[in-house]
Amino acid sequence: MDPYLLVKWVHILSSTILFGFGAGTAWYLLNAHLTRDPATIASVGRMVVRADWIFTGTSGVVQPVSGVALVYLAGYSLTESWLLVTYLLYAIAFACWAPVVGLQIRAQRLAQTAAETGSPLGTDYHRAMRLWFILGWPAFIALLGVFWLMIAKPLLWAA
Repeated sequence: MDPYLLVKWVHILSSTILFGFGAGTAWYLLNAHLTRDPATIASVGRMVVRADWIFTGTSGVVQPVSGVALVYLAGYSLTESWLLVTYLLYAIAFACWAPVVGLQIRAQRLAQTAAETGSPLGTDYHRAMRLWFILGWPAFIALLGVFWLMIAKPLLWAA
């Protein structure tokens, strides 16, 4: 098999997993949050955190590795303007995702404690979820930008 096509397949597959699991886990955690039921939030939160580490995290590592390999195999320069913006957007997405995972863990544990003690979700939980929601948007939008740049490969400025 052609090495370029193999790496491109890995890159596309891992981007699908990264984006799909990111959006999917966010959807499920948001909907669990909207129930206001600590037991539901705790249960869904455990699954979301696990899925983020297993799928989103590993595909997030595969993406830059396969991306650099594609740049090399396709003969592009690592300093193409569209690639430089891609690196920036990917860094923004990662900078938002890393604290989001911590916030998910915090929210899940706070919901678990509320479920076990029969108490309502407190201000710490709501603060964590508000920040989780806020940080999710720049990551989502940044990855949409990365997708567009990977497809269009526009010349954004002359070298």
